[in-house]
Amino acid sequence: MSIVDYFKPVDSMTADEVRDFLREKNPGEYNLVDVRQPSEYEKGHLPGAVLIPLGELRERAGELNSRKPTILY
Repeated sequence: MSIVDYFKPVDSMTADEVRDFLREKNPGEYNLVDVRQPSEYEKGHLPGAVLIPLGELRERAGELNSRKPTILY
């Protein structure tokens, strides 16, 4: 991965759009990733979210199913 990869445009969603997406999809149809710190995750997270802190995301991306849409928050 080069530095240019960090500047690719990505789709973003509003909180309402994410809420609608999660409501309409089966949890097995997407990856939901909480990229905050463990202490923040422990205080509360969206149901079904897996914790992968942002600093670990690059090395742990292989844990996600690349064929499914991924929502990071």
